[in-house]
Amino acid sequence: MKIYVDADACPVTDIIIEEAKTYQIDVIVVKSYSHFSIKETPEHVTVKYVDDGADAVDYRIVEMVMPNDLVITQDYGLAAICLEKDCHVMHHVGFIYSKEKINQMLQERHVNAKARKAGVRTKGPKKFTEDQKNSFRLKLRKLLE
Repeated sequence: MKIYVDADACPVTDIIIEEAKTYQIDVIVVKSYSHFSIKETPEHVTVKYVDDGADAVDYRIVEMVMPNDLVITQDYGLAAICLEKDCHVMHHVGFIYSKEKINQMLQERHVNAKARKAGVRTKGPKKFTEDQKNSFRLKLRKLLE
């Protein structure tokens, strides 16, 4: 198993790296060049940079993942594709995506996008809290065990 992180907007990348080290699991952090960093990473972490284009990170992750790998993403489209490749997929708030619910989630995303395009104001995500980070850590540990 490897862990792939859709890292452009992932607030728990550091937690993933810490926990993966405990379980001796390799982490592949995929992000666009616009998020380039010179920060050194631990030995078990590989950073892959991709062009800034729409969905470039998603396409690169899809190319690399294998069955039973873990993908951490908030992107429902990427989650759906990875589920079809028999990967485990987790959102950064800690819930596990499932094949049974992903179609409903994609439909809701589509309806909300249509509403926004029509001028309807929708709420954005709430600020990510320390409690949510701690909850994610515990759920990730449970999954890795």
